[in-house]
Amino acid sequence: MSSLQTATAPRTGVGPLLREWRRRRRRSQLELALEAGVSARHISFLETGRSNPSREMVIGLATNLELPLRDRNELLIAAGFAPEYRQLAYEDPDLEPVRAAIDQVLAAHDPYPALVVDRHWELITGNRGLGLLTEGVAPHLLEPPANAMRIALHPEGMAPRIVNFGEWRVHVRHRIDRQSRLTGEAAMAELGAELVGYQGPAAEAGGDVSEPRHDIFIPLVLRGLEGEELSFFSTVATFGTAVDVTVAELSIESFFPADGVTAAACRAYAPR
Repeated sequence: MSSLQTATAPRTGVGPLLREWRRRRRRSQLELALEAGVSARHISFLETGRSNPSREMVIGLATNLELPLRDRNELLIAAGFAPEYRQLAYEDPDLEPVRAAIDQVLAAHDPYPALVVDRHWELITGNRGLGLLTEGVAPHLLEPPANAMRIALHPEGMAPRIVNFGEWRVHVRHRIDRQSRLTGEAAMAELGAELVGYQGPAAEAGGDVSEPRHDIFIPLVLRGLEGEELSFFSTVATFGTAVDVTVAELSIESFFPADGVTAAACRAYAPR
């Protein structure tokens, strides 16, 4: 039998939750009503508890508001309905095709670094090339549950090797801040606050102010094992048709060399 994690009880009723998500998405009651095919008065009644939504209405509103699957389940539970989307553990046998696909993507990207994280940026897995980025990171930062953002900015993590630390720190914090605004998760706000407190090499010489290293993308520039500068840019892939909470929250970040020196360093590191 597949292992199904039980959805947690909502912190509040469906009306306040709906209002919270609508405001977070910067939608008026009228805008949401037009998209859902109901009246603004009905949306108002739902938010104040004067009307109770049907299961179909909850799912429709959650879809219009682009809620993550986890939060769609929470909205359904708050309305008194069973969750719509299951949440299997990553190791569950039913997710074997997903794990196989991820392993294939990671292996195909070698010798260049790639990693898989969950919604809180906790490291799920990575390929061999990832070791080039994490060389010299304190062992305690790599112990499960290892957090990719913490590894990147912690003084005992990658920070001492990041040449453009100020620029990269701003980039990382913007990603965390945006996710925190979109999801409202306390864990993201706490992680963001933690990262702000980290001091790195650039903090002693101008803080987060630094000249852009590239006019097309923000690179991750690292000091290599031989003292050379290694420059990477990254792409992020997700499962676009996922209907399982765990799978929907996975992200694969793949780093590509931005120059020949970096590509050569990755190829040389691969046999280690």
